[in-house]
Amino acid sequence: MAFDDIRIVLIEPAHPGNIGAVARAMKTMSLSRLVLVRPSSFPSEQADRRAMGAIDLLQRARVVDDLDQAIGDCRLVIGGSARARTFPHSVLDARQCGARLVEETAMGEPAALVFGPERTGLANQDLDRCTYQVLIPANEAFSSLNLASAVQLICYEIFLAAHEPVAPVVLAPAERPSSQAEMEYFYEHLERALDSRGFLDGEMREVTMMKLRRLFGRSRPNSGELKLLRTLMRFIHREGE
Repeated sequence: MAFDDIRIVLIEPAHPGNIGAVARAMKTMSLSRLVLVRPSSFPSEQADRRAMGAIDLLQRARVVDDLDQAIGDCRLVIGGSARARTFPHSVLDARQCGARLVEETAMGEPAALVFGPERTGLANQDLDRCTYQVLIPANEAFSSLNLASAVQLICYEIFLAAHEPVAPVVLAPAERPSSQAEMEYFYEHLERALDSRGFLDGEMREVTMMKLRRLFGRSRPNSGELKLLRTLMRFIHREGE
């Protein structure tokens, strides 16, 4: 079953009660892997009270210093955000999100569903580390779901998808999409190479890198393809010296 390979990641949750409510939402749908990035207050009695019968999830929760530590080994990362972005990301609805996570983990690969702080949601730089963005349609006049409700909806779709018959897709290791850590290393290499040619000079630097991240993120290169791209980057960098 896919549940053990799907982790829910909360970035800077401000209210410990929300952490507990998320743990309860997860457990009702058979998910158990919770990762907290710089929580404001954890462990917390308030979180324990809101978790009800899911305190075991809180006891096993990982606390990390940054998003890269939470998702570095994942090949699929989906960011939950209600905001449309100036530069659109590849978007899934809740049902597609659940199916995609189950499909990925059926191959034995870890995957992550990431949510940002309650007040601000996912920052652009965090969404840039995600393969897809998931949007939950809601009342346009009052579209903001609280954190636990958003997690509950996606976990429900994961639960449904996990109980549908799925034929596992078996890929050789070299054919599997690169991990998030490998992609971040590539993006750093790409930025240095383009810098060496003066391509990123000027005020459009951040926008250009964002667009390139989303381009390569959609294509999900495997390790062999990423090796070819890094070779190309080394050539570009060397030619720029």
